[in-house]
Amino acid sequence: MSDSAHGRFVWYDLMTTDATAAKAFYNQVIGWGTKPWEGSDMPYTMWTRGKEPIGGIMDLPEEADAAGAPPHWLAYVAVTDVAATCGRATELGGTVLHAPMDIEGAGCFAILRDPQGAVIAVYTSENLSTDAPEAPGVGQFSWHELATSDLQAGYDFYADLFGWETKEDLDMGEGWIYRLYGETGSFPLGGMFTKPDEMPGPPMWLYYISVPSVDDAVARVKELGGKVLNGPMDVPGGDKIAQCMDPQGAAFALHSSPANN
Repeated sequence: MSDSAHGRFVWYDLMTTDATAAKAFYNQVIGWGTKPWEGSDMPYTMWTRGKEPIGGIMDLPEEADAAGAPPHWLAYVAVTDVAATCGRATELGGTVLHAPMDIEGAGCFAILRDPQGAVIAVYTSENLSTDAPEAPGVGQFSWHELATSDLQAGYDFYADLFGWETKEDLDMGEGWIYRLYGETGSFPLGGMFTKPDEMPGPPMWLYYISVPSVDDAVARVKELGGKVLNGPMDVPGGDKIAQCMDPQGAAFALHSSPANN
């Protein structure tokens, strides 16, 4: 893999307790299709945006279920060397939850937990595009948000591993900072912030999916048995967002932008 792909979000897996129901839910809320992947010993289906695979869906692993992990989305960040990244993550205080594993014909991945407790995956493959990144469109993941117990410590960990840089620190009032981050010379990939005391749950990543209309998508979420946790709300630039939970309990978010309509 070329260094030019290092630090990009490249794949998204949904670990769930009911894959059939989840496929129907996201098909109707987002418009994704599905395609079985024949290269796996376990049932694995890819999410498709048109003909483009963008992620996958699989049963929540038994070890994760036994550890109390709920259904969740897991994003993969491209790195040049998975084993070296795992070693560096450990040096920085992180934990390797799933050791580097080769997938025949696909690449190599590992799953990490950062020092504050949020979980993310790393991945390398010769098949990854090295073209300059384009702004995400409808049906793609458009924002990657980290709620952590220590903004600076969390940022330092990921900046070291992936080469991310601060794009802007937004003062949200009373000293609460929302930090935009991303690759050097490109658009922001998402934001990071220190969780307020009243925000439930451990540190975690939340992934936003671009849709034509958040209001319309939220209506479908409710109709199909999902929950709206926050929003819809307007954000600077004319965009609108909402944080949601699918019927199986996996958190995700919605994002619409005038630029994509």
